[in-house]
Amino acid sequence: MKKLEFKTMINAAPEKIWEVLLGKDTYPIWTAVFAEGSNVKTDWKKGSKAIFLDGKGNGMVSEIAENIPAKFLSIRHLGDVINGKEDLESEKVKEWAGAYENYTLTEVNGQTEWSISLDIVEDYEDYMMDTWPQALKKVKELAENKE
Repeated sequence: MKKLEFKTMINAAPEKIWEVLLGKDTYPIWTAVFAEGSNVKTDWKKGSKAIFLDGKGNGMVSEIAENIPAKFLSIRHLGDVINGKEDLESEKVKEWAGAYENYTLTEVNGQTEWSISLDIVEDYEDYMMDTWPQALKKVKELAENKE
């Protein structure tokens, strides 16, 4: 697996950005760059299951590995969801199961740096290099304009 890293400076408090990242109303907006109609089913608590789905009901099953509000979120991806069924066993899934997606918020001179690191298989590198910058831009826009 390969590790990718992205970061952006946001003119908003970490708490506001956290609300945008995990908020029921804002999560589908910023993640639409990855999959139209995206949503998540989780309580975001450490150890909880998280089901990330696109508008067709396909996606990933994951676990919240760590959640330190307004500071750090770690998601461990476990498998796929295809047609509503979880796949934790196939060879395709075994190639990337256990991959982490980590979000870190750090205050820097009155702004907040949002950094992301994620483990990926090379097949998805171009896709992630294209979509993550769009996601960062959308979160920045939402957080800086959110009342």
